[in-house]
Amino acid sequence: MHTGRRYTPIEFIKWTRGDTYWMLLLATVPTVLYAAGLTFLALPWQPIAILGTAVAFIVGFKNNASYNRIWEARQIYGSIINDSRSFAYTLRDALGDEQFDTVKRMFYRHFAWLTALRFQLREPRTWENMLQKRNTEFQEANYQIPERMSTVETELKKYLSEQELTYVLGKKNRVTHLTARQSEELASLRTSGAINDFQWTHLQQALMKLTDDQGRVERIKNFPYPRNFASIATYLLLIFVMFAPFGLLKEFQMVGSGTRMEGYTIWFNIPFSAVVTWALYTLDTVGESSVNPFEGSANDVPITQISRMIEIDMREMLDESSLPEPIAPQNNILL
Repeated sequence: MHTGRRYTPIEFIKWTRGDTYWMLLLATVPTVLYAAGLTFLALPWQPIAILGTAVAFIVGFKNNASYNRIWEARQIYGSIINDSRSFAYTLRDALGDEQFDTVKRMFYRHFAWLTALRFQLREPRTWENMLQKRNTEFQEANYQIPERMSTVETELKKYLSEQELTYVLGKKNRVTHLTARQSEELASLRTSGAINDFQWTHLQQALMKLTDDQGRVERIKNFPYPRNFASIATYLLLIFVMFAPFGLLKEFQMVGSGTRMEGYTIWFNIPFSAVVTWALYTLDTVGESSVNPFEGSANDVPITQISRMIEIDMREMLDESSLPEPIAPQNNILL
């Protein structure tokens, strides 16, 4: 998540410089050939304008869908914050000081749940964009992804006993089995009489809410923006980018007719066509780079920061004084 007021122009120029070079080249070639006498290259601007309008609508729809995915992901992590806090104080107050070790063990198991979930969500998918050169360069220059700097095994060691760690690491979906362990311990507490049926019901419902949260973020992670919509948007955009400079040749040639600029205004086609095509192409690229909210990009939902915030809140409920530091932004990027 970008925490500044805006991306700087320099950041945008660096991020899109490869595309900018292509736009300039695609605008320069037909302009030079037209100026050299190949006037048959000029195309009518009307069909290209219609195509451009269609592309603008499609790109706008795609960007709107991208924002909806990001916003839904943030809402889900908002639910995780609230559900974690309610589970924590309900468990603490139900067991009391007599069962402090049990409360602490279950709190730390929840920290492990948060950790396993964020590592799971950072796993790459074939449709994600973080391996693109522009995104890799931006990430290496501005921030580090915490889940790439450590391993899930190392992080889980902080919260689980050696026996439980071995058990959890042997499972494919570690997040699910950590919740199952919580449920198993609640059942044991109910059987022993440490909690009554009413308390068990409330705590079990809290675990069910967390399981629902997990399923919702897994759905966003594992189901991409439909590839048919993404593909047609990209293909139509590329067609427009290629043909837009041809449709403006005659128009810029006519701009200087009867003036001292006659014969020279054709060269305005290069910067103008490049700007128009760059704008639409960059809008599409922004949407594509924002559509996967857990991949580790600068536009992600800050799941690492949220997980740390929950951990700090719950540790304070245990009256612990040695607390981890909150996650701070790196060059205005918060993950």
